[in-house]
Amino acid sequence: MNEDHLTQNLRQTNTRLRQWLESLETGPVHPMAPSPRIIAELLSELIRAGEWLRDGVPAASGQELKAEVAEYRRNLARLRTQMPAIHNHLLQERARLEAERTRIESAAAWATGSHQTL
Repeated sequence: MNEDHLTQNLRQTNTRLRQWLESLETGPVHPMAPSPRIIAELLSELIRAGEWLRDGVPAASGQELKAEVAEYRRNLARLRTQMPAIHNHLLQERARLEAERTRIESAAAWATGSHQTL
């Protein structure tokens, strides 16, 4: 991938990352719970950018590319600070879903037992 194409791709990635990160940072105490769509899009974006950067940035790269790489690193640092809140939310959601599954299984067992009694 040539330098101009890499710069353009990183610029677009940074724009999307910035938007998603801003949507997650609604407040310092109560960050917004990430939707599965946002998590999937973030992961996809990070994988794609990782593939572009895997071979490294050319040593003789221009200022625009260097600026986009620096912005990408800042976005990754912002995401890193959000990871504990995202992880906590996912654990809470998992516990909620497991409790709901247990409730449904109990109701199904009751219904089966009730049906056999009739």
